[in-house]
Amino acid sequence: MVTGYRARLALDGGVPVRTRAIPTTLERAGRRFDEAEEEAVLRVVRSGMLSSVWGHETRALESEFAELVGVDHAVACSSGTAAIHLAIAAVDPAPGDEIIVPPISDIGSVLPVLAHNAVPVFADVDPDTGCLDPAAVEAALTPRTRAIMAVHLFGKPAPVDRLRAIADRAGAVLIEDCAQSYLAPTPGGALAGAVGHVGCFSLQQHKHITAGDGGLAVTRDPALAERMRLFADKGWPRAEGRVYRSFALNYRMTELTAAVARAQLRKLSGVVADRRAAAARLRAALDGVDHPVLPDDDGHVYWYLPLLVDGIDQRGLARYGDALTAEGVPAIAGYLARPLYAEPVLRDELAYGGSGYPTRGARSYPDGLCPVAEEMIARRLVVVPWNENLSTEDVEDVAQAIGKVHRAVTAASDGSAA
Repeated sequence: MVTGYRARLALDGGVPVRTRAIPTTLERAGRRFDEAEEEAVLRVVRSGMLSSVWGHETRALESEFAELVGVDHAVACSSGTAAIHLAIAAVDPAPGDEIIVPPISDIGSVLPVLAHNAVPVFADVDPDTGCLDPAAVEAALTPRTRAIMAVHLFGKPAPVDRLRAIADRAGAVLIEDCAQSYLAPTPGGALAGAVGHVGCFSLQQHKHITAGDGGLAVTRDPALAERMRLFADKGWPRAEGRVYRSFALNYRMTELTAAVARAQLRKLSGVVADRRAAAARLRAALDGVDHPVLPDDDGHVYWYLPLLVDGIDQRGLARYGDALTAEGVPAIAGYLARPLYAEPVLRDELAYGGSGYPTRGARSYPDGLCPVAEEMIARRLVVVPWNENLSTEDVEDVAQAIGKVHRAVTAASDGSAA
């Protein structure tokens, strides 16, 4: 168990808890790579076929991934953002149609909405998880709502059973952004990605498994699967000859990416189990010590470890993140610099030559639009990147740093001696 800290923060010139770097997903020490990935790359290169149009690695990955998630269809593509765009394209919104999105996520959850000439409508989030609040989604519905985008933030399953019911009543499509939530069991028991009409996954470097980049979109609906498959390949049903059936782009995955992803897929259950075990060790180490609010462990698969710190202001939150980093534990205050709707691409209406299309006159994005999300980003949320290779010693150091920083920063906010 971590004992209380009265030591001076490293940020203020004290001795840091940890002097060597904690392994991250940006280096091999924080990833699960071995001979399996090397053999996968060599297998593809030696075959001479690197394109998924004629190769078999990508089709095999799609089959294996669909079976893993518990759905009938998976469509591979070039990135997680591309997977979101496949889902939006399958919805096929008319210009000006609306898609409800959360304000806390990667911008890749929102840009495909603009790319397809639809209007992002932001709904507020649950103050404990940062995932979409179903009541806020209900309030955001209009006759133009075509889809709802639920992000399983940081690895915590969103309430997709309730959101699916809302989507069905509204005649809308529920899209699950599962980029941070591999193998996460949802409240109803199904895995993330299997409750909505479409689930979207990312293979980017930071995710639970990686091929550098790449994406997968899954569905039970054969019609949606076919529309996504066509959109990933220029609207070209290749069995019919050279004909282009619909507006589409080229989002194909390469055979090299698919082969590495297949090797990674076989390690996924162990990756998730080890991330959860490390989080459990941290929870135990912090028992009895003043610490921030840790996430509800139910179903959480810990892409990042989110910490909620109450009772401090925006300056205090920034200091909290900086102080943890100085102690040797990388941390990001707020996760985002601002809610997604405050980003210039939306607020300054920069898309389509600065025309303001499709949001100008249809939707504005002022401060105060999603007050719970704004409060989380500015004054409550600190995230610590997490990975499957954290040792017992690593976790103990994280716990020591959290205990030390939490006491010092919150005490300073209270005006008491640190």
